Amino acid sequence: MSPIVETTLFIFGLIALGYLAGRTGYLKREVGDGLSAFAVRVALPMLLFRTLVEAHLTGLPWGLWAVYFTAVTVAWTTGHLITTRGFGRDSQAGVVGGVSSAFSNLVLLGAPFMLGVFGQPGFELLSLLISIHLPIMLMVSMALFEVFGRPKGASFEILHFIRFFLGQLVRNPLIIGIIAGLLWRTSGIPLPPLADRFVDALANIAAPVALFAMGIGLGKFPVSGNIRPALVLSAVKLFLMPAVALAVAVVAGLPPFTTKVVVIAAALPSGVNSYLIATQFGTGQALASNQMTIATAVAVVTMSIWLGILQFLFG
Repeated sequence: MSPIVETTLFIFGLIALGYLAGRTGYLKREVGDGLSAFAVRVALPMLLFRTLVEAHLTGLPWGLWAVYFTAVTVAWTTGHLITTRGFGRDSQAGVVGGVSSAFSNLVLLGAPFMLGVFGQPGFELLSLLISIHLPIMLMVSMALFEVFGRPKGASFEILHFIRFFLGQLVRNPLIIGIIAGLLWRTSGIPLPPLADRFVDALANIAAPVALFAMGIGLGKFPVSGNIRPALVLSAVKLFLMPAVALAVAVVAGLPPFTTKVVVIAAALPSGVNSYLIATQFGTGQALASNQMTIATAVAVVTMSIWLGILQFLFG
């Protein structure tokens, strides 16, 4: 068995173990909520902090960002149109379809996957992507929520939107971890030995805890209804988005390693954000949850396919 296949099976195996633990009742779902909160609020911010403090940065990755968000734009637009034009849903559900098709699970699944397959250099690039991915996707999602979700005839209050967006951003633990890492790196001060041990202890358990918690969390979203649109949106997320990323990366002349990272980031299945946005809208919850569950289950195969394609093209 090749190391890449073994790593992929290991990563999705941890998700499967978490799912089985939750579905069989061996662990209560509240345990999954607690583990997920710990991963997102403590362990993963520490991992991002440590990575950015120690990263070998040579400037901002404009090419990486441009390629990835071109793929996001194509996938989001396609998902929106499929939901509204193809399946006759309203514009609010269309936003949910767009988010489901374009919002990669870069944190809970992406971080462990990049570390396992591409090591620290791959995760450093992913960290730089996460640093703008969260703000941009959050801002666009909130803006569309304001446009399509506000009562008919209500005006768009830009100041209220900006305050709410900035409030959400500054309270996000992942953003705090990224900013703290960049500031500490800029200061040039080495971490004190005791602080370094604390950071390492928490950062080193981030990946397995995040994957196991994600598996337990998937038990909350059984597949029921809206199967056809969820399948189509999953195909957009798992095939169209990484295909666009690969094509644009090749045309833009990105280095092979950067191309691998951006394509795999685009090939990751959707996370829980699409379901949370659907809950805010009060529409499309079943569509979002089904799409997330189906895409995550199928991703064990599609991620291996994309890794094989990248290995064939770039070695």
